Amino acid sequence: MRGLPVAVSAALLLPVLGMPAAAAANSRAGTSAGRSARAATSIAAPSVPCPNVPTPATRPPQPPPPADPAARAVGGAELASVGLVVPPSVPAPPAVTATSWLVADLDSGAVLGGCGPHEYGVPASVQKLLLAATMLPRLDPRREVTVTAEDLAIEPGSSAVGLAEGGRYRIETIWLGLLLKSGNEAANALARLGGGADGQAGGIRAMNEQARQLGALQTHAVTPSGLDGPGQFTSAYDLALIFRACFADPAFRRYAATRTAEIPGQPALREKPFQIQNDNQLLYQYPGALGGKTGFTDLARHTYVGAAERNGRRLVVTLLGAEIPTQRGWQQGAALLDWGFGLRRDAAVGRLVRPGELTAASASPTGTAPPSALAGGAGLHGAPGSGPAPWPRTGPLLGVGAVLVAGGAVLINRRRRHAVRASSGTTGPGW
Repeated sequence: MRGLPVAVSAALLLPVLGMPAAAAANSRAGTSAGRSARAATSIAAPSVPCPNVPTPATRPPQPPPPADPAARAVGGAELASVGLVVPPSVPAPPAVTATSWLVADLDSGAVLGGCGPHEYGVPASVQKLLLAATMLPRLDPRREVTVTAEDLAIEPGSSAVGLAEGGRYRIETIWLGLLLKSGNEAANALARLGGGADGQAGGIRAMNEQARQLGALQTHAVTPSGLDGPGQFTSAYDLALIFRACFADPAFRRYAATRTAEIPGQPALREKPFQIQNDNQLLYQYPGALGGKTGFTDLARHTYVGAAERNGRRLVVTLLGAEIPTQRGWQQGAALLDWGFGLRRDAAVGRLVRPGELTAASASPTGTAPPSALAGGAGLHGAPGSGPAPWPRTGPLLGVGAVLVAGGAVLINRRRRHAVRASSGTTGPGW
């Protein structure tokens, strides 16, 4: 990773300014939880550099937000490492260009390993997963809605489905456009439709509430699509929480596994029907693939989330800040999935917290999260059955939490991005 550890290779990290949510996460987790997290991180072993292949620098380094010990210790003290964290006596993971990544078991919630899993990064279009986790329970997929000029106000040249202003579409169609083609206008429409009286701004606010509810304390959205904006960030660990919540919804599993879909024509607008294909190449190239999401902007570089099943075991991989001199994002994800499937089933370095676990703890009389959620993780290396309880394979998402993310008005600082068609196969900025 350019010869530097993840903590100082901040080419993909956001500046300190404009990130109030990071500073507020510690108070939401509880003062005593913060003290226990600091104690846990202070005794953590020295970090081991992540296995990375060298890549050229693409822009000047930028400093990360201030460290928040409570947020960095969510899921277990070992996960606070800025470097490689893997179970003892396991094969080394493959070298990738991603500056941070994580592999976890979708069913048990066990974290199998990671590289700087709580390091701040920029999401690009994998942020659409947070939109899905927030809005899928709110919106009736059979409802027919009208696309507005506001929905189509996206960065010129950025990824779009091709929805027409004034067109009438079922919400299910818009979901397919979002998850197959990473349509930024689809993201705007879904955020507006699920945002209540405040429209898109209300939708973004609900996304941040949902992130807190899921325990994704290092995630803050300022755009529904993942197009870059000041103060927008996430982590590899948070993305795993968000994807796991999405995957608990049967509709999401169906959308994410869909390879082709038809966008209906709009006769009144003289728009013909057309077909779209899923951009996630893992579906076509990796046996057992279940779905995922790709992302790219100039600031974020390549981001990826993908899931697959092998021998009855379902794993998710998340990665941020990848370059693609030899491997695309999904290929780096596939290599990490192969590594994860090769580990024994009881191998773990932490766990994915449950939806509502941290907000419930902060609302308790002591304001203290369970030790296993923040500073412990005892039993993860123990006998079978000592780890986290299985995650249900079906069932609705839990409701949006009541904790509001700190920070006032949404600021969108649109910046010009360029496609990298020749090297990555992406369809444009914000993909």
